[in-house]
Amino acid sequence: MKKIIFILLFCINLLGAERIVTLSPSVNEIIFALGEGENIVANTQHSDFPLESKSIKKIGGYNSISLEKILKVNPTVVVGQDYDEKLNSNLKALGITTLSYKTNTISLIKNTINELGIFFKQEEKAKELNTNIDNAMTSLAEIVKDKKILIIISPKDSLSNQIFVSGNHIYFEDVILASGNKNAYFSNSTAQPVVNTEKIIGMNPDIIILLAPFLEDDLKAQTKLINTWKELPVNASKDDNIYTIDKLYAGIPSHRVEYFIKDYRKILENVRNKQLQ
Repeated sequence: MKKIIFILLFCINLLGAERIVTLSPSVNEIIFALGEGENIVANTQHSDFPLESKSIKKIGGYNSISLEKILKVNPTVVVGQDYDEKLNSNLKALGITTLSYKTNTISLIKNTINELGIFFKQEEKAKELNTNIDNAMTSLAEIVKDKKILIIISPKDSLSNQIFVSGNHIYFEDVILASGNKNAYFSNSTAQPVVNTEKIIGMNPDIIILLAPFLEDDLKAQTKLINTWKELPVNASKDDNIYTIDKLYAGIPSHRVEYFIKDYRKILENVRNKQLQ
């Protein structure tokens, strides 16, 4: 079996065309942005952007990627993230070029873009994507400062005792700090934070941002969600500083973090404008 795989890979390399398998939505998006999307022969569930990604062969989802399905598409390179060491080891043992990246922070997202740009000989495009991120981050300065900001991930339509918030070891933290503000939540733990309403009341955030891609373009439902969160006795409620971001890219650490940063900037500008009234 291994001999057949090596022969197939050798023949493909002679033709000079990459056959790329992506193992996460983040790297899938980045590779498309670098102009290499036409060479992706398989990706994972939830790799939905750009639109062409949906029609590409699927080899599994998060924590359920099939090695057998990967091998069937005869990849020359597999690009993933660092959370499946066993799969990466198995691919390398079969002689398949395997690239693994972290995208937790803005710095790591940019590093992934840069290294993939080098690998696929798309350095100029990678530089352009990273410059866009840098410019978006720089634009956050001096809008509003010293506010406690709480980002809620996939909020429910009712307040509960299991609320997912942004921690301090992810790109949301970088964005908040770049704007001269601070995360209302703090912990040294790298685990996904889960809190209850009592904890949020104790944090007393000045601004609450609800990441709700499941309500994209549904303004009525978003208004209802905001009104639910206004029931909390915190500064964000009193000052009418509760907002939604309804785009899927907000939760995917790729080059499109640029768009999340711009949405975040609009929120800060709205807060500032209220202060000036």
